Amino acid sequence: MVIRDKPWWPWLKRALTFAFFALVIGLLVKYARGVDWGDVKESLLALPRHVLWEAAALCACSHLLYSCFDLVGRRYTGHRLRVPQVMQVNFISYAFNLNMGSLVGGVAFRFRMYSRLGLATATITRVLTLSMLTNWLGYLLLAGIVFTVAPLALPPDWKLDSEGLQLLGIVLLALALTYLLLCGWSKKRSWTLRGHELLLPRPTMAIVQLAMSCANWMIMAGAVHVLLQGKVPYSDVLSVLLVAAVAGVITHVPAGLGVLEAVFVALLSHRVPDAQLLAALLGYRALYYIGPLLAAAVMYLSVELRARKQLPVPQRP
Repeated sequence: MVIRDKPWWPWLKRALTFAFFALVIGLLVKYARGVDWGDVKESLLALPRHVLWEAAALCACSHLLYSCFDLVGRRYTGHRLRVPQVMQVNFISYAFNLNMGSLVGGVAFRFRMYSRLGLATATITRVLTLSMLTNWLGYLLLAGIVFTVAPLALPPDWKLDSEGLQLLGIVLLALALTYLLLCGWSKKRSWTLRGHELLLPRPTMAIVQLAMSCANWMIMAGAVHVLLQGKVPYSDVLSVLLVAAVAGVITHVPAGLGVLEAVFVALLSHRVPDAQLLAALLGYRALYYIGPLLAAAVMYLSVELRARKQLPVPQRP
């Protein structure tokens, strides 16, 4: 019997998730009590304008690139929605996904907006699946390379050394390469998942998926690196960001609120003053999460208003 079919498995999974979430919250509260928030505010206000502009430009590039992920799904499914329409849906869903979680942003917004544009449920499912796959395939490849070639120097009081990260990196790299091999040489090209047929993309499309996703993760890390003003090597910032991404997924916290900061503080506070580190992360959250969310909310409101105007006016009997 598969472990997921056992009645105690869902409860154990929920208990472990809740325990991890409670641990993160406890650490955050304990840490927050010892932070001099006055120094954090001063460090945030002291960030040079050119640093903020550079970070904002990188955040905009990342959102623009991610907005192209569904274009891969457009080519994959062969639907004929216009490129600007696809990018708009992708941008809005990603912004809400970052701040409210994947079920709200990544799934609900895509289904609502694509359905109104005339796409069938099966097509939307394939576009959504490929977009999510693209994001995490790039993560696997990039994290595998970074953890294997340039493992993060962990804090000196940690019992875990960098060899553990290297081993993890090898596993992640193997998974990404397995996907490429399947796309290139697998004789079986389709699988059925919950009644939906999933087709393996061609090798060229798989390479495009990996390239786009890797570039996006690297740009995101570049924005944090700029806000830290070079106090930490770029490879280390990238490693910590990749670790924080997984921690955010495990805890299911919308926007990874507090999780991102907790991971960065845990791994880099021995190298960067706490106030400067938190100031950089607050700046990143404002530029990468809050700013795009406001823009996406305005765009979505305009889409809803246009859709309502196009509805037929009911006639009186």
